[in-house]
Formats: sequence, structure tokens, C-alpha cells
Amino acid sequence: MKAYNVLIRYRLPLAIILLIAGIFVNYSAGFWPAFTLYLIAAILVFGYFFFGPLRLIQEYMEEGDLDGAEKILNSIKFPELLYKPIRSVYYTLKGNIAMSKKDFDTAEVFMKKGLSLGMPVKEAEGASMLQMGILSLQKGNNKEGESYIRQAIKKGLPDKENEAAAYLQMCSIMMNKREFRAAKDFFRKAKACKPTTPQIVDQMKQIEKYISRMPG
Repeated sequence: MKAYNVLIRYRLPLAIILLIAGIFVNYSAGFWPAFTLYLIAAILVFGYFFFGPLRLIQEYMEEGDLDGAEKILNSIKFPELLYKPIRSVYYTLKGNIAMSKKDFDTAEVFMKKGLSLGMPVKEAEGASMLQMGILSLQKGNNKEGESYIRQAIKKGLPDKENEAAAYLQMCSIMMNKREFRAAKDFFRKAKACKPTTPQIVDQMKQIEKYISRMPG
């Protein structure tokens, strides 16, 4: 796996080396002896522009190294050449990083680009819509935020932590709208997910202090 990651990281320089070698062999021995070198070089160049280096981002994201992930993303100079599902992931990741920097306007632009291209799986699309909903709420656009979060729940989310986060956001929205019965219903759904993420657990504890006093 590490060898494959090295190949992804250095495939463009390797393609250039193979192309030069192919030209040399072509000059000295003819086209057919050089054909294999040309072919491999072409495959590497195609992979560089069509698939990009997004596989390399996984290790950085798992380690929480957003700076390292951002460097990989910034190395992609022609994102429009990426395969459409990969381009969608590229823009979504750009949006996630912008959100982590509290650059909500930039995050919104990238997240919308990612969603417009379609996500590889429905759960990923749901997660992106949840992020768009949270982003809209942070910007004070409660109506749009609610719409995105409802769509996220409908599309499906990748795990119970995301489901709990979505239900808690809906609970808060319903509380602000004074729709207390709906707020309690969403809170019960969030609790049933049994989340373990500290931030979500803390948010549930804060809401629980008030929800038992609500009418309905």
C-alpha cells in the first residue's frame, strides 16, 4: 500500500523520466522497443490528471493533519480534469477545510460545487448536506439550514454519530421555532443513536437541561 502511495505521489516525474527514456530508445532502436515506455508514461499522466492524488489525503485526515491534506489538495492544478465523482470529493474536502478555518463563505462555495456534481454514494451526499445545513445555520440562514438538514436525514447518513448530529440540529431549530413536540421527538431520535463523540454528547446534556421543562 505504501509503495502504491509513493507511485501516486511521484507518478508525474516518473512519467516524464519514462517519456525521455522512450524517446532515447525510439531514437536508438526504433518505435516498437520504445512503445512500452510510451504506454506506461501515458497511463501515469492520465492517472495524474484524471484521478489525482486524493488517495494520499486519507492518511492525513485520519491523523487530523488538515495542513497536510490541504497541501495535497493545493497540488491539484486542474481540478476540472478530475473524474466527476473524484472532483465532487475534491470540492467537498476543500469545503471541509475552509469550514475548519471558519471561512464560511469559501466553504459554502466549495460545498455547493461538490453537491452539484453528485456524490459517489447517497450517505456521502447526506453528510455533505448536513454540513451545508450546519454552515447555513452558522451564517444565520435558518430556513436554508433546516431544508439542508431535512434532506440529509432523508438521503441517509453514514453513521449514528452523523444521525445524532442531524437530529440535534433539528431539535435546536424546533426549539427556536417553539415547536416543542417536534423538538422532543428529534431529541429522542438523537438519544436513540447513542452517540459517543464528546461534542455531541455535551450538546445533548445541555439540551436535556431544558427539554424536560418544555410543554407538549
